[in-house]
Amino acid sequence: MASFFRRSVSSQLVRICGGSEEMFIPLLSAVPVSKKQWTPEFRLSVSALVCSGIISREEDVLTQTQRLTKQLKVDGVIEDVSAGRGVITFRVNKLLLAQKVLSELREDPQVNSDLLRTLPRGRTLVEYSSPNIAKKFHAGHLRSTIIGNFIANLKQALGNDVIRVNYLGDWGMQFGLLGAGFQRLGSQEKLKENALQHLFEVYVQVNKEAEFDESVLLDAAEFYRRLEQHEEQALLLWKQFREITVQEYKRIYQRLGVHFDHYSGESFHQSKAQEVLSDLRTQGLLKTTEKGTGVVDLSDQGDMSSYSTVVRSDGTSLYITRDVAAALERKQTFGFDEMIYVTDKSQSVHFQQLFQILRVMGHDWANRCVHVPFGLVKGMSTRRGDVVFLEDVMDEAQNRMMHNMSQSKTSKVVSDPELTADQIGISAIIIQDFKGPLMADYVFDWERVLQAQGDTGVFLQYTHARLRSLLRTHGNQTLSHFNASHLQDHRSISILQHLLRYDEVLLQSVLELQPRNLVNFLLTLCHLVSAAHRDLPVKGSAADVAQARLHLFTVTCSVLASGMKILGVTPVEKM
Repeated sequence: MASFFRRSVSSQLVRICGGSEEMFIPLLSAVPVSKKQWTPEFRLSVSALVCSGIISREEDVLTQTQRLTKQLKVDGVIEDVSAGRGVITFRVNKLLLAQKVLSELREDPQVNSDLLRTLPRGRTLVEYSSPNIAKKFHAGHLRSTIIGNFIANLKQALGNDVIRVNYLGDWGMQFGLLGAGFQRLGSQEKLKENALQHLFEVYVQVNKEAEFDESVLLDAAEFYRRLEQHEEQALLLWKQFREITVQEYKRIYQRLGVHFDHYSGESFHQSKAQEVLSDLRTQGLLKTTEKGTGVVDLSDQGDMSSYSTVVRSDGTSLYITRDVAAALERKQTFGFDEMIYVTDKSQSVHFQQLFQILRVMGHDWANRCVHVPFGLVKGMSTRRGDVVFLEDVMDEAQNRMMHNMSQSKTSKVVSDPELTADQIGISAIIIQDFKGPLMADYVFDWERVLQAQGDTGVFLQYTHARLRSLLRTHGNQTLSHFNASHLQDHRSISILQHLLRYDEVLLQSVLELQPRNLVNFLLTLCHLVSAAHRDLPVKGSAADVAQARLHLFTVTCSVLASGMKILGVTPVEKM
């Protein structure tokens, strides 16, 4: 972390430009490490000073850069100040670099940062995963689950009070179809044997029949009408489907390392949806179309050029109506400061309309609601076929990792190889998913995802396990003090310079709600550590040299584990 150095540079800039240190701290960025040459630790964009109104636009940027550079002084902290094309770079005292970075990060990798301290803290509600009940967990819901978990972890690590909500798809016309289908084709015996598989088979079969038999659709509409009116027998069957599904999902979430504070669903807000419609009528916002549907005008001109349908002609509620009811109830129950929805990009228009409806109803907090969209995964299939359920994918990853571990000459004896293989396999899936921008579709590749070399989750886990092994081997050595003069080689300095960027990366990640910045930071850290592990031995070195290197590796391992946990990856101790 870089707080000490940012304040040293900022105090000089205050002397020259006026203002306060807090104005300059966000404008100073740590320079990415170069493999080929020594790099300065920090840079300052003079254009950023101009854009921030700190300095005037009277001179051109190059002239201002030269003038400012001459006014900045070298001291015990800043060893060199250089002018580039609109950029000022700073080299810092390398002994202080080792002392300050390692001491700050050893205390707290997340919050011991001036940059991160400026972030607003509050209550964040994150809605993610949201699979449909009575269906096996499809691999398509994996992205929502792991992205939402990452956002919740990140917000929590940065000091927010986070509420994790799973908003189940447990209402709507599809349950009319499933209910009618189960009454025709279902078996309570088969439900006891393999509940979700049986419900999946019933749903597939009844959909096929509905294509050729109109009476199936009529039965489905009738079952859904009975559900909406809370008719006892229909509701009992629906509750049975819901309970079976939630218990099965919880087992899969536990395996993924994901948990929720609150299980909700459309059904919870079905009755409240009528209150929403009543409020819309009272405010004069609900219009009736020629077809008898109820709509809300969302156009700027009030000419119905843009609108959202909120009630069917038969009076039954729609998905968006229940989402409005859910948002209102959550605000009342949890008093959140921001709410984040994580769903695929096909629902972008839905959330634009949801937030607009809330705004026209007079709820300004809708401006603090965010939709995080993501693209599709292609090619995520197993050897058994193309219908992809998440558990099949996780089993495949585990089995392949078990095979790889059994073939590897460097594998360690672990107490629970199946659990270790599972954790590494899930890590591999998560890192593959998080390497690119979330909005992009990507092709899943089994061979690439499980490679031990290259930028993969397996490499991340291997580096962490290797560091933990080193620290266990030398665990009896005290780390309370170390001599920073033994960390002045190129390998050590490169790691220290890279660690300077950790708070910037966390800040960028939370502002963009994207995991790729953190993934790339951790993978680069792993490459730097691999080289240092080879060139900076602990065993056989003089005691004070070994102690300094152990201090560096301990803090590096701590940052690596911290970042992995934010991503939703469970660091393994051995592999």
